[in-house]
Amino acid sequence: MESIPIPPAKLLSSKSHIVPGPLVVTELFFEVPLDYADLSAGHIVLFARRAVKHEVPVCPPDEPPAVKPYMVFLEGGPGFGNREPQDSTLTWPALARGYQVLLLDHRGVGLSTPVSADMLRLIPGGPAAHARYLRLMRQDNTVRDCEAVRKCLTHDWPKPKAKWSIFGQSYGGFVSLSYLSLHPEGLREVFLTGGLAPVGKSPEDVYRATFGRVTQRNKVYYAKYPEDVAAVHQIASHIANKGGSIPLPAGGTLTVARLLTLGLAFGVHGGLDKVHAVILHLKTSLDQFGFLTRASLAPLETATTFDTNIIYAIIHEAIYCDGPGAASNWAAFRVGQDLELFSWLKSPYKPSESTSEPLYFSGEMVFPLHFETYPELMLLKDVAEMLATMDDWPHLYDQAQLRRNQVPVYAASYIDDMYVDFNFASETAGLVKGTKVFATNVMYHNALRVKADEIFQQLFSLRDDVID
Repeated sequence: MESIPIPPAKLLSSKSHIVPGPLVVTELFFEVPLDYADLSAGHIVLFARRAVKHEVPVCPPDEPPAVKPYMVFLEGGPGFGNREPQDSTLTWPALARGYQVLLLDHRGVGLSTPVSADMLRLIPGGPAAHARYLRLMRQDNTVRDCEAVRKCLTHDWPKPKAKWSIFGQSYGGFVSLSYLSLHPEGLREVFLTGGLAPVGKSPEDVYRATFGRVTQRNKVYYAKYPEDVAAVHQIASHIANKGGSIPLPAGGTLTVARLLTLGLAFGVHGGLDKVHAVILHLKTSLDQFGFLTRASLAPLETATTFDTNIIYAIIHEAIYCDGPGAASNWAAFRVGQDLELFSWLKSPYKPSESTSEPLYFSGEMVFPLHFETYPELMLLKDVAEMLATMDDWPHLYDQAQLRRNQVPVYAASYIDDMYVDFNFASETAGLVKGTKVFATNVMYHNALRVKADEIFQQLFSLRDDVID
């Protein structure tokens, strides 16, 4: 892969505060190039929070404390910013092990020049220019941002200490594998949770596998909530009888297809119950009033956050396009249309007297229909089409470099992961030299949030235990 020089980021501001915990949290803004291959293309701003433990010594120390190595958290998505350090499950386990923590928002999300339809209007040139801007928001450039920030923050450190550790959750793991491919010289160690990306797989490969995972989760859902077979049909029939779409309070429309994308939640702890709660609210509204109240529609509107995290939707398939000739062309939509259980992707839902066969929900797939039903995404439909047909994407991974990798990698991999196929993840673990894996079938993709103590115990055991 071509190596692009990475200039250090420019620190724009640094402000520290003591927050309950107690922690010293420093809010950092940096300036970095928009396009590292074309430094004349302008700059964007990155945001990060650094956290260290607030300590008040009994006596002033004789010497300044030693510099602590960085642990950088790379959030999932793509499209989501970081939580505040006091709310992050990584902060205290990392501090307890001698790190200082850096929570860096990926470019285009959080407070790092966040992308929105209104923001894109500030860029002249219309949809074509907006698509060119968005194509720079993938993991390869996030890696370059990380290296630029690392060079800025450690410029006066002794060289052996200037490397840092990274912790990638989900898509943050995809970023980490690109980091190992592009700039392993900046890394001391890598921790991954649900982030062993499907290296070497096409978007079609990914969605064939994940549709299979979603099918299994649908079966589990309807086995747990058998009454929802009829309830989902009831709601779908109501939508169809209203002309196929119902205006939503905050804009956009509810269609049967949008209803059936609620399965995105099936892959996390408690996700089945959250979907059931939405369905129960909608059904109860129909039973009691004959229409869907605003209160019943509000949970559905907020179940997915595409309107406030548009990068999640608009470049979701692009994160699987590894190199020239790899246009996604709405891969998930094309794969799903060929599956009988997801026939609603091919033709509109038609009410039927028989409601014994369940309607299957989709999972972590983005379809053209999302850009017809979400108010923010509706403004970007032309841009999304352009990104879907792009076939000149840069490479994201260097398999030769991964095979000779020298950076220790410690990964938690979930056998029943609905979003990152376990079989593909296992292949990637075998590809990346030096990878140690904790695999389990009793945790789901968001285990870092809900079973953090177990995850950290397992990952640091991979690092610290001796295996003969």
